[in-house]
Amino acid sequence: MTSFGYFLSSEEFTPAQLLHQARMAADAGFTRLAISDHYHPWTDAQGNSPFVWSMIGALSQTVDLPVTTLVTCPTVRLHPAVTAQAAATSSVLLGGRFALGVGTGEALNEHVHGDRWPAFEERADMLEEAVDVMRKLFTGEQTSHCGKHYRVDNARLYTRPEEPLPILVSGFGPKAAGLAGRIGDGFVTMGPDEDAIGSFREAGGAGKPVVGGLKVCWDQDREAAVDTVHRLWPTEHLPGELNQILPTPAHFEQATELVTRAQVSESVACGPDVEEHVCAVRAYVTAGFDEVYVGQVGQGQEEFFAAYRDKVLPALGG
Repeated sequence: MTSFGYFLSSEEFTPAQLLHQARMAADAGFTRLAISDHYHPWTDAQGNSPFVWSMIGALSQTVDLPVTTLVTCPTVRLHPAVTAQAAATSSVLLGGRFALGVGTGEALNEHVHGDRWPAFEERADMLEEAVDVMRKLFTGEQTSHCGKHYRVDNARLYTRPEEPLPILVSGFGPKAAGLAGRIGDGFVTMGPDEDAIGSFREAGGAGKPVVGGLKVCWDQDREAAVDTVHRLWPTEHLPGELNQILPTPAHFEQATELVTRAQVSESVACGPDVEEHVCAVRAYVTAGFDEVYVGQVGQGQEEFFAAYRDKVLPALGG
């Protein structure tokens, strides 16, 4: 049965706002939380980017819901040994209710050290090695590693969860879905793509969870909601690999000049029509997702949570 969670967008909200949203999500009947991991927002209009590991520590003291990163890149900005320590501590703080969602990353966040930004094939190879390093460290054994991309010298995690920490692998397209099936404990993909899920299952993902999410904008004025999404999240509608290779918010602002209001209106659940929101979320249920995370765009959080508590989640059986 599909479970429904709330997506905390670190790019758009302050730490205090994210914690308040987490409380409201729990009160509204959402059963889990996801949180993005960014160094920069996609655009200056979004305007925030708190450190995800600090936020997870604060969330652990705020609500009792499970938390998943959607997603962390453990390969460039942070070494996998450091990411493993952060994830292990997060899991302990959350009483084991933590899942580490990982991906090959975006130049937007990972270029900040001045490192070269590799092509996808190399990034995928780095991710596979990073996951192997983290799994070794999660055992609590002293670990050394000398690989193609990473070195670890006599490292040991003394603070770690008692149970295995699940690693969910993000991907878009058949190659990434295949990688997730081979090395992941689950698959993260943002669109209700049944073909990608099929590739994941065929590559070793049978019986493993599929996780995804979507942005919506609940507002009594549908046109105002479309304007809000078009202003704050036009990046969701950029094609191809642009989201992975553009390096700064300024570049995204230039690229999103090509995104129209009509594109947003046609593809994002906007406004007060309950059925529009139900249909948008149900598409993920139909595609076979085990966890679906919904994120409200803009400042109408109280109205969103009230509507989903009273109307949308009950209609979904949540």
